[in-house]
Amino acid sequence: MSGRILGVIPSRWGSTRFPGKSLALIGGRPLLAWVVERARQARRLDGILVATDDVRIASAAREFGAEVAMTRPDHPSGTDRIAEAIRDRDAGVVINIQGDEPLIDPGLVDRVAGALADESGWDMATAAAPVTGAEELHNPDVVKVVRAADSAALYFSRSVIPFVRGGAPGHAPVPGRHWRHIGLYGYRRDFLERLVREPPCALEELEKLEQLRALHLGARMRVLDSEAMGIGVDSPGDIPRAEALMRAAGLL
Repeated sequence: MSGRILGVIPSRWGSTRFPGKSLALIGGRPLLAWVVERARQARRLDGILVATDDVRIASAAREFGAEVAMTRPDHPSGTDRIAEAIRDRDAGVVINIQGDEPLIDPGLVDRVAGALADESGWDMATAAAPVTGAEELHNPDVVKVVRAADSAALYFSRSVIPFVRGGAPGHAPVPGRHWRHIGLYGYRRDFLERLVREPPCALEELEKLEQLRALHLGARMRVLDSEAMGIGVDSPGDIPRAEALMRAAGLL
């Protein structure tokens, strides 16, 4: 297997809540430009690739110096888009960097990459941060994860896991026990190729969580601790909050 580590940013124009969000301006620059800039700060990546099916996104990405792979428009997920984008490229480890995270932590990208490049026995790697309050814990849009003692993922859910027997309705998270998933993924190339060949599993379709397919297939997935949550831009209303966080971080 090649030792090359490739970061791929899947980006599409169509979005139910925010069409064209990849090129939405944050602090006067396209969202995607911020993501590419942060990814470039990761030291373990040997290359960064924007995977898209849209010529507007491709043109903008090239303007700020990103390499682009044009993909089919009918992919059901960003993972499938990434698998097509790397088909003719040299990479043994692939990092899926979400295109809507302008504050993605380059250090976390490096740690996820290192979990696969420096350690044996893992098919995938991802990250999680402590749940910060009851609202997060009970929000089905916040995906929770439970892990084994060796940090391997056991399950992901939109429900509260682990369940607290006897806990009052709307109870607060238990420190060190409730973790929220961060949507940054690393794959060994051979497992990524296997993952996209397989159909969705029953649990994946119930929870609408693609990572459950990996667990269904028996993947060993390392879940790293992180305190860096960043912010996902899912709607126009998220832009002012993203800009405020970026000002606080000295980026604007």
